[in-house]
Amino acid sequence: MAGKISPWSNDETLQHILMSDWSVSFTSLYNLLKTKLCPYFYVCTYQFTILFRAAGLAGNDVITALISPTTRGIREAMKNEGIEFSLPLIKEDGYEKKKTPGTSLGNGGEQVISDDDEDEGFSWLEEMGVQDKIKKPDVLSIKLRKEKHEVQMDHKPESVVLVKGMNTLTLLNFLINSKSLIASSGPQAGLPPTLLSPVAFRGATMQMLKARSVNVKTQAVSGYKDQFSLEITGPVMPHSLHSVTMLLKSSQNGSFSAGLYTHEPTSVFNICLPVNRVLHKETLHEELGNCGLHSKTLDQLSQTPALGKSSLRHVELRDFVFNWRS
Repeated sequence: MAGKISPWSNDETLQHILMSDWSVSFTSLYNLLKTKLCPYFYVCTYQFTILFRAAGLAGNDVITALISPTTRGIREAMKNEGIEFSLPLIKEDGYEKKKTPGTSLGNGGEQVISDDDEDEGFSWLEEMGVQDKIKKPDVLSIKLRKEKHEVQMDHKPESVVLVKGMNTLTLLNFLINSKSLIASSGPQAGLPPTLLSPVAFRGATMQMLKARSVNVKTQAVSGYKDQFSLEITGPVMPHSLHSVTMLLKSSQNGSFSAGLYTHEPTSVFNICLPVNRVLHKETLHEELGNCGLHSKTLDQLSQTPALGKSSLRHVELRDFVFNWRS
């Protein structure tokens, strides 16, 4: 029965064709991003989501890709492919990670310890001359402890991975050739990941979001007044949210409120990334002027994110003054 509903789930030839077409679409979208004709796009797999941003967005002067959530297996596979990446929420020392202040990696609030830390931990014993009487942990036990902490970080916001610059191209090739992107069971079995973009790309189709409007009368001081609500269901992309707020600001005489529901694993995309060089506003508009975004929206998305691991939950405009909470 499942085979009839999803003919691609058991048809390897059809799966190969779908993946081949998807690879062309993915490459097309990346090239648009590279040439700054696309500001950003998402790759949505059944395991994780990737946000690719063009150079100039989120305060970075190079292409960036954020992956969340990740597992040790994914990170090891990327490392084996030669993809250089960092864990922005984890202070790094080579490939060994230590917990940053205020960042919990597990229920016990433990930290991953590097080899240098282990050596420093026993240096005071050498000063006392009793180092030979204390059993020092062997290399295997230290390695196992590190692996345990890396696994504890899996699927948490702290596992978010940042890839920058030309390494994003290596990431693209890695994703195209990775078999782990496709689910082997469930409703997405055999299907390539979903690509979401604010601009058209090769093989793309435009999808309409579901919208429902309601008009109710509420009691006011002078009687009753009409109150309108609009419910939009589906993936509302960042530029669309900003465009809607600009529209409502003018059409609703500077007063409205909005409740937002976020796909939780992607909230961490709002973290502040390490910045090498910030592009000037004039340069940004010149280079990304053809990406399809309104100039005010482009200004907003080019700013360094300030929400951290949280996301917008409520936005209110009253007398043309915005208030929001996360």
